[in-house]
Amino acid sequence: MYRPTRANSGDFPPIARAYTQVSQTVRDAGLLRRAYWFYALVAGAILVALGGAVTGFILLGTSWFQLLIAAGLGIIFTQIAFLTHEAAHRQILRLGPANDRLARILAGSIGLSYSWWDSKHTRHHSNPNRVGKDPDIEVDTISFIEEDAVSATGLRRAITQRQGWFFFPLLTLEGINLHLHSLRHLMSKGQVRGRWTELSIIAARFTLFLVPLFWFLPLGMAFAFLGVQLAVFGLLMGASFAPNHKGMPIIAHDAKLDFFSKQVRTSRNIRGGWWATILMGGLNYQVEHHLFPSMARPHLAKARLIVREHCATLNVPYTETSLIRSYAIVIEYLNRVGLAARDPFECPITAEYRRA
Repeated sequence: MYRPTRANSGDFPPIARAYTQVSQTVRDAGLLRRAYWFYALVAGAILVALGGAVTGFILLGTSWFQLLIAAGLGIIFTQIAFLTHEAAHRQILRLGPANDRLARILAGSIGLSYSWWDSKHTRHHSNPNRVGKDPDIEVDTISFIEEDAVSATGLRRAITQRQGWFFFPLLTLEGINLHLHSLRHLMSKGQVRGRWTELSIIAARFTLFLVPLFWFLPLGMAFAFLGVQLAVFGLLMGASFAPNHKGMPIIAHDAKLDFFSKQVRTSRNIRGGWWATILMGGLNYQVEHHLFPSMARPHLAKARLIVREHCATLNVPYTETSLIRSYAIVIEYLNRVGLAARDPFECPITAEYRRA
């Protein structure tokens, strides 16, 4: 667990100025401007792909090849989720309220609650990998810190003991998990911003999706179609977000850390260029995204060069690896955390923390 110490206090002034300096460089390079043309092209491509999937569904009729259409829809819905993420960060349109409305419509169109996701994601960006503050490392079947692994019981304990190997298979259920979290949030007591708007969009979405599915296909084939779509969607969503922070330093809940170091040290970039950007919706430039959340996707690659140079100057670790290697790191890290569910004294992370 990362805990800044007074031994590093001599580095504090230049580090404290780091974000101001890198922000000015990025701004002077014009990398905070909008990219309307890019998002228009992406939206157009998604609409064409969606139209092709609907056409294919109609033409195929009662055929098990419909499962290919289901997989295609899982990919398309993931791309819509990326646009939702970018609208929520106010990357697409000029005005904040317009971005919020767009994000709410896009999220509802894939069956998710924007208000639930926005609250969760905002807390993550404020304190990535910080114990007790980042909801993305809270236990949810998988334990991301050893304290949660120790407390696991029953079936969750059995999963936790080898959770690294179970992680990606479990992601096939993440689509269902996201839908359930969204509905639970919207049906909860208390004030929920945009509750009835989101419920209406989600209800219309499931009606337009499920009614034709179960009307035109045999029951077994319809359930198989739905299962494949949800599995592909969940797997792609998890596989896009998991490499970004899992296996990076965990920040103690009471640690004092400047914004620049906090965001860079806990984030990991994925090499690959344009294909990784398409596959991960720009999340492959996670360091730059966390430093400049409102930066449009096409500008992240250029910002990377600036940020990496600043990190080298300030001796701040800048992590970047291949997609395959990042998955290996995630599996290894989760398995090490999971050792605490077998015997906390055997957990190397706990042992290292105690020595510190």
